[in-house]
Amino acid sequence: MEDNHFYYWGIVMIGARIKHLRKGRNLSQAMLGKYIGVSQTTVTAWETNRTEPSSTYVTKLAELFEVSTDYLLDHERSIRQPVTVDLADENVNLTYRGRPLSRNDRNIIYQLMED
Repeated sequence: MEDNHFYYWGIVMIGARIKHLRKGRNLSQAMLGKYIGVSQTTVTAWETNRTEPSSTYVTKLAELFEVSTDYLLDHERSIRQPVTVDLADENVNLTYRGRPLSRNDRNIIYQLMED
């Protein structure tokens, strides 16, 4: 995803990120406000960069949109950073859609990769 439209003179525009994420979830400003406990007017002010959300609301937004607070605050350029792990490492917790894989599921994956 190209994030160029989030910047103005190299400075992140948090409002554009909030708006982009909100629209990606098909939420109205009023619905977003209701989910995190603010008014539609407040969401509008954030999205137009008239005001910025406090750290409490940045955290709530990050949780709702399943992104990091660093992404919202421009400490990360992309929503998700690629991660490299060794699947053979027993200390790696493998998950699928947020749920841990069972020992049996892990063994099936290992067998598929060996073939």
